Amino acid sequence: MAERTDDILLHVRGLSKHFGGIKAVDEVTCAIKNRSIISMIGPNGAGKSTFINVVSGIYSPDAGKVYFQGEEITGVPAYEIAAKGIGRTFQLEELFGSLSVLENVMVGCHTGGRSDVLACGLSLPSARSEERRVRGEAMECLKEVGLEQRAHDPISRLPLGERKLVGVARALGMKPRLLMLDEPAGGRAAHEVEKLVRLIYTLRDQGITVFIVEHNMPFVMSLSERVIVLDEGRKIAEGTPDEVRTSEEVIKAYLGEEV
Repeated sequence: MAERTDDILLHVRGLSKHFGGIKAVDEVTCAIKNRSIISMIGPNGAGKSTFINVVSGIYSPDAGKVYFQGEEITGVPAYEIAAKGIGRTFQLEELFGSLSVLENVMVGCHTGGRSDVLACGLSLPSARSEERRVRGEAMECLKEVGLEQRAHDPISRLPLGERKLVGVARALGMKPRLLMLDEPAGGRAAHEVEKLVRLIYTLRDQGITVFIVEHNMPFVMSLSERVIVLDEGRKIAEGTPDEVRTSEEVIKAYLGEEV
């Protein structure tokens, strides 16, 4: 059992994931505090998305432990991890093209559904009530990200930036304590990034811990309390934005030269 403190929400110890001879994540250790905004950066192929995939249960680790709220969740299936309170988005949002914006978000809200399969199949009153609840919660999530006016549009009509917000709304439907965002600023104009920053601050103020994987350095440095840096799967630095941006090892990793 990991050491449990009220301040630590996620604790990762010696996490490793290999694909053949490639060490995508190599003995990474970190602790994420409650109600914080923390980012993970690194060059392309550094292992950032793999880290999220292991923590969220998409992949099982080859070594290491993951603890959430003091409970070990190493290797637990993704749907169980989501139910425990870890929501995540994807770098390329995996949305259902045949569904509307609202229906895509309802998929996330169904994580906490209470009606059983038989009730839903028979369209019993309990299932109809559940459907109304889920629809209402999904609309609230869309309001949170500013897309309530697009609720009934086909998902295919939305530009990339708004599709990413649908992914955020769907993750919020799971009522997460930890929200992991994979490249949330990608494909956004400057004014859209500013709105995203305000949204992340709002979520943090509501008690959600936000973990961001991102290439947009000004975005990361403007709102992160701490930054973790990966290079070739290894953690090479961790600290405040000012500490990280002046780290010689970080500069070397990004510029590929001695400093």
